[in-house]
This record gives sequence, C-alpha cells and structure tokens, in this order.
Amino acid sequence: MGSKTVVNNYGSFDVTFKSGKGSVLKDTSGKKYIDFLAGIAVNCLGHNYKPLVKAISKQAKNQIHICNYFFSDTGVAYAKELLNATGFDGVYFGNSGAEANEAAIKLARKYGQLNGGSMRKTVVTLENSFHGRTLATIKATGQSKFHPECFEPYPLGFKTIKANDWDALNTAFDSTTAALMIECVQGEGGVNLVDAKWAQAAAAAARAAGAIVIADEVQTGMGRTGSLLASEQLQFNPEVVTLAKAIAGGVPMGACLFRGKANGVFQPGDHQSTFGGNPLACAAARVVLKTLTSPDFLGHVTENGEYMREQIRSWNLPCIADVRGLGLMTGVEITGKNPVEVEKECLEKGLLFSTAGTQTLRLVPPLNIPKKIIDEGLAILRSVLEK
Repeated sequence: MGSKTVVNNYGSFDVTFKSGKGSVLKDTSGKKYIDFLAGIAVNCLGHNYKPLVKAISKQAKNQIHICNYFFSDTGVAYAKELLNATGFDGVYFGNSGAEANEAAIKLARKYGQLNGGSMRKTVVTLENSFHGRTLATIKATGQSKFHPECFEPYPLGFKTIKANDWDALNTAFDSTTAALMIECVQGEGGVNLVDAKWAQAAAAAARAAGAIVIADEVQTGMGRTGSLLASEQLQFNPEVVTLAKAIAGGVPMGACLFRGKANGVFQPGDHQSTFGGNPLACAAARVVLKTLTSPDFLGHVTENGEYMREQIRSWNLPCIADVRGLGLMTGVEITGKNPVEVEKECLEKGLLFSTAGTQTLRLVPPLNIPKKIIDEGLAILRSVLEK
C-alpha cells in the first residue's frame, strides 16, 4: 500500500483512493466513503466536478506553465475576477497556504520598516492558531506542539495573544508591531470561533499602534464559512488576506491579497515563486470563483452547515461537549472518547473526517454536498458516537 512507498510524514491511514464523484470516494478495492474531509477543505466542489475537469483539460492543451517574467491570459483574467469579487487592490499568487502566509509576513515586515523603522517587525498572532509548516509560519502558529526543539532556531519577531481576551488588547501592540494576524476560525486548533467584536477591537488597536491587519483565510476563505471570505462576517476589514486550500478546487494554489496601506509595498524582487499563478491553477480557480459567486450557492453552504450542527446537537449524546462552526466548517468536541479512535471507526464504516485541537472532530465536506449525503454521513458518525 501507499505507506510502504511514500514517506509517511502524515501518519496516514493505510487506505488508497482510486476515484471519486461528488462527495463520495472509492478506494482501490471499490469500497465507498462519504467525504466529510474534502482533502482538508480543499476539494470545495467535490470530486470529478465536470466544469472543473473541463477547464483543466482545456487549459492543459494551451499552456500549463509559463514563468512569471511574463503574463498569461488566464492568470490576468483570474486576477481581475478575484480582486473584483473580494474588493482588494492587488494579489500575489503562490502554491500553498504556507507560501501565502510567508508572503503576508514578509509584506508586513517591509511595511513595518517603511512605516516605523527597523524596530517595527513583530507579527502578533493568536493562541491555538495554525499558519503553516515553514519555519516562519510554524513560529507564527500559536501552538507549542508545532515548535519542537529539533527544528530550532526559529525566526524571531512573533508574539502570541489569546483570542477573545479583551484584557490582552491593552498590552498587545506597540511601536514594534508590524501586523496582527488573525485566523478567522481556528481550524487546526479545534474549529474555534473568533468573536467578531473582539476581532474588530483587536484590529483597531493594532492599527492605532501603526500596524496592518492580516486575515489568514487559508481554510476559511473561498466560501467555506458561507461567505466568500470569513473576514466579511467578522467585519475587521484586513489590509491583507491569505488564501489557499479551496481556491483552485484541488489544484495546488495560494494567494496573498492586499489593499489600502498594504498595496504597493511589494516591489520587483521582494517575493517570488516559480510556479505561482500558473495558467493551469488559474483556470481551475476561475471555475471555483464562478461557482461560489453563482446565485444562492453560498446561501446553501450556510443552510447546510447549520443543518449539520442542528442534527448533531439533536442527538443529545453525553459524549458531545460542544458543536460549533460557521458554514460547512464544523467542530464536534467530544469527551470520554478518543477522537482518533472515533475517526478510525468511522473510516472503517465509510466516513472520512479529521481531528483538530485535542478533542475535536473536524467536518469540512465539499461545499456542494447534497443533504442526502450529509444525512448518510451523519448516520455513520452517530452510530460510532453512540457506542
């Protein structure tokens, strides 16, 4: 199986998938699985979504990659569409969420130097956040388990405060602060919600100290929470937003959007990527954006997400401590059971999801999942939790 041939940095389960359609996957033996994971919120339109497959195939016949010394017609078209849909002024394209966040951190550091001198370089992040796996984004991540000694020394210039802690705002920011970085819903940390009023106050305090505000929307962006960007719901108006995961429906891609004070900070040579914004990824991303912004699509995301959480709460199971989330991003916090064992049992019965935080099951199905499939998946989850 795959675990014997691919370096297993992920602790992967010994299941090898062969095909998928909609919100259902099949392994090499033909067994079916309901997908409440979507590649960790990546396959936002499910598997084998015909318009996406068609666009990728068509683009591959024209051009797959050109270097960024030039422009591609597909990339230019997508950039215009994305900026128009989000209300931002500029965009840098990369390949992943970590790369998008690296770009945001570098942008913040340069902004700080231009607007406060060499001492303005600190990026303030939140406890239980997750921002990536590079050395800088690991250090930005507000979870000590991601800071093992074996990877030291880590980059300096990061500070962590507790989300939704009003007292923390009194001392969080000063003349050394370059940026505040908020993960709108802390996915890897346990699907923890950030209070909108607190986020607005934190952003205001950061700006008052001379900093810019970054929204890490790698997981929450592109419709996951029922709006194109989750920061729209929190209303703290970030100068920078990072995107990845769902942006191209499964094709590797990331983006760093900027506006206002953050626009124009990057100059030629500041930050680059060989594969960033290649035509194949942009062709896929255009389909995703068009689908997400079609009439009623995001309304159905909100409706189905609320339906999932209401159904789970209605079970009234003693092992369920909390059910929380936005849109089709749900965290089920459990007690008295090992979440990894629950994950394994559900996998055996044909349901995929992941764990997050310490005791939370994370459910992030494709955004176009039918309610019938939701019910089938929830029935499996309930049968395992009831044991």
